[in-house]
Amino acid sequence: MAKNKAKGSSSGTIALNKRARHEYHIDERIEAGLALQGWEVKALRAGRIHLSEAYALVKGSEIFLFGASIQPLITASSHVLTDDRRTRKLLLHREQIDHLIGTVERKGYTLVPLAMYWKKSRVKVEIGLARGKQQHDKRAALKERDWNREQQRVLRRNNPLN
Repeated sequence: MAKNKAKGSSSGTIALNKRARHEYHIDERIEAGLALQGWEVKALRAGRIHLSEAYALVKGSEIFLFGASIQPLITASSHVLTDDRRTRKLLLHREQIDHLIGTVERKGYTLVPLAMYWKKSRVKVEIGLARGKQQHDKRAALKERDWNREQQRVLRRNNPLN
């Protein structure tokens, strides 16, 4: 007998941070787990998260996610105090944490959350080691994207198979 997939969570992706790809050069991507409370998981299943202003910081020898806003559901338990912007711990292996700490402190990189998704009923965050883009880099990226889009239009128009 085939397993039924849960409704609404079939895609796997919870949220994307498109702003991060525009603002930063992403050099390396790392998958991290996320320590959540019960009401947060329910809110994530409903898609109530904003990653656009989120970032990760090193505190001591651990890495935490700041600024990610998970809006609580109206039906959340009344005895639970909800804080939508609370600091959440990222779950990584010690070697990964040491690598990230060294890169951030020595080379001046920033840790930016790129995406949040489900993986085997667990919430994962894709963290990017990022360097900030200059204004001219952003303009060049927009110009390149528009040029590629225009090339695709021309190829579609001139394709004899259509």
